[in-house]
Amino acid sequence: MIRFTLRLTALCMLLSIGIYHAASAQDINIVTTAVPFLRISPDARSGGMGDVGIAISPDANSGFWNLAKTPFATSSGQIGVTYTPWLKDIAQDVFLATLAGYYKPDEESAISGSVRYFNLGEIQFVDNSGNELNKGRPRELAVDFGYSRKISDKLGVGVALRYINSSLANGLSSNGVTYKAGNAIAADLSLFYNGLNDEGMGPTYGISISNLGSKIGYTNDAKSKDFIPANLGAGLAYTWVFQETSKFTLGVDVNHLLVPAAPTYNPDDTTGYPQQLEDYHNQSVFSSWFKSFSNKAYTASFGAEYTYNDQFSARAGYFYEGKSQGGRRYFTAGVGVKYNVAQLNFSYLAPSGNGVTRNPLSNTLRFGVIFDFGAAGGE
Repeated sequence: MIRFTLRLTALCMLLSIGIYHAASAQDINIVTTAVPFLRISPDARSGGMGDVGIAISPDANSGFWNLAKTPFATSSGQIGVTYTPWLKDIAQDVFLATLAGYYKPDEESAISGSVRYFNLGEIQFVDNSGNELNKGRPRELAVDFGYSRKISDKLGVGVALRYINSSLANGLSSNGVTYKAGNAIAADLSLFYNGLNDEGMGPTYGISISNLGSKIGYTNDAKSKDFIPANLGAGLAYTWVFQETSKFTLGVDVNHLLVPAAPTYNPDDTTGYPQQLEDYHNQSVFSSWFKSFSNKAYTASFGAEYTYNDQFSARAGYFYEGKSQGGRRYFTAGVGVKYNVAQLNFSYLAPSGNGVTRNPLSNTLRFGVIFDFGAAGGE
């Protein structure tokens, strides 16, 4: 069980992103959003590759990264389930579970769907003075439906719609404010280029713009709504084939949060900061996407995957985030084993750096399984 002061922005950030930083708040200017669980790496395969996922080969979890690559899958359909422990060092009941899949009605298109469920365990809420309030079991949910299609032999596009529900302190009252569950609607747009030859060797790249949608609020005050984690991502991968049985893929993803940085609190400025904060919340969603390019909310992922005979895979990767945005940096490793129609994937994360940052997946094994329905087109 976790104890937390009832400040929803801090609760979202600490539990969903899990950033631990030794610097003072005035030394950094982290771009924060509501429902940041939407940016948690949602599958064990990419989790073993440093969170690379935009341009690598498609599977059941493609909708989390780049829906446009799904029509290029060699299987007619797949279903994937992943379980990810979260903040395991301080809580045993916090986890992210996902269910995703796609079906190809023909060789040119694919229909996809997914569910993300983030369980934050049991929390003892306290007010700003430390007085205990009610206990709660916060949880967040996202449900997606998507469609993707080839527009040429090499190029695919995809679009997805998403419903988001965030119940962090639903029904709890504090200081005259009653909190409710937040709801939002968002969309993803994606593009994928498949440059593989008949042997499966060559370049692939993709672009994904995700979580373009409404703000989300937890009270009846329309001015207190927060931005959701809109994101622009680009990925590039290259696959080599050796002796028909061995494949080796190198990939890199770069992501940028399309959310402007909130004003930094200055205790010496008691008049300017409230107005800056009000102006921040009053920004339209559309304008905020363009203003976001003035921040430094970038991350980079590097990953590699070796596959033998399409049955065994070994993976490794590295994730980098600038210190001003939290400084998460970690190495990852993973394996995959395919037996009959099921593929099991495991990944492990080890933090790197100077010891001032931690990741909620540090030293944690997470796993997923993908069920394959068979070759596309009945092959």
